[in-house]
Amino acid sequence: MGIDVHQHVWTGSFVDALRARTSPPYLDGWTLILDGEPPYEVDPADHEHRDTTGLELALVSLSSPLGIEFLPPEECWPLLDAYHDGALALGEPFGAWAATCHSEPDPDRLAKNLDSGFAGLQIPATAVPDDRLLEVLADRDLPLFVHPGPAKAADGMPPWWPALVPYVQQMHQSWHYFHAVVRPRHPRLRVCFALLAGLAPLHSERLIARGGTGRGLVDRDFFVETSSYGPRAIDAIVRELGIDVVVNGSDAPYATAPDPGLGAAAAHAIRMTNPRRLLSSRKEPRT
Repeated sequence: MGIDVHQHVWTGSFVDALRARTSPPYLDGWTLILDGEPPYEVDPADHEHRDTTGLELALVSLSSPLGIEFLPPEECWPLLDAYHDGALALGEPFGAWAATCHSEPDPDRLAKNLDSGFAGLQIPATAVPDDRLLEVLADRDLPLFVHPGPAKAADGMPPWWPALVPYVQQMHQSWHYFHAVVRPRHPRLRVCFALLAGLAPLHSERLIARGGTGRGLVDRDFFVETSSYGPRAIDAIVRELGIDVVVNGSDAPYATAPDPGLGAAAAHAIRMTNPRRLLSSRKEPRT
């Protein structure tokens, strides 16, 4: 059995909410219309009958590249409510990350959503984390998941360009921002960075050369997940950060969970032990 901290499922309620819109982001049938990007044909089969064999938990997250979290509140919340309702109704082995509005943060609404059964909060890497939202997480000892945000299509570039360039750059920037700015203000916050944080941890030598500090000091509450990478990248990250902060993520249906290629003990740590530590509260249970 294992845990996958990064999947996407577009439920019926979320699809209906996207189809009810007439401005980006919206669905025209199964054609996704985004601002500044060519139409994208969504395959409905990608979001139906997901094979979760071997998983005790698969965490669903909002598709942050759609830009929903940055819409005005009156447009943002109907889509988020539809996502939340659909995600919570998926049933085992699914769980979900909550999402929230960043154009006008509402800590009270986030608190209510988290208390309805979400594993933690997901934010786009392009969002500046609002301390009030992070305090809601800290009060509940729940983790944060940082996911790539919107990325404009580049003229003349191949379809893989957003995933390989802006997404990676966003995650790289987020990793360093959280270390430099967020961690001093939130010393106990657990954070998981998608796609191995854009491989930002591997730049520690350049960080030191340019006046940064901290090489050799690993923050055990800053996790990285493995989506879209394989044994070579995972091995390099483990050499820099150690095995204890690497967690399994697939980004299904767009990719599959990689085989870490580091042996049975490492695979168990990445798929089971480390995700459990990311998701488990350290608070004493209430009596």
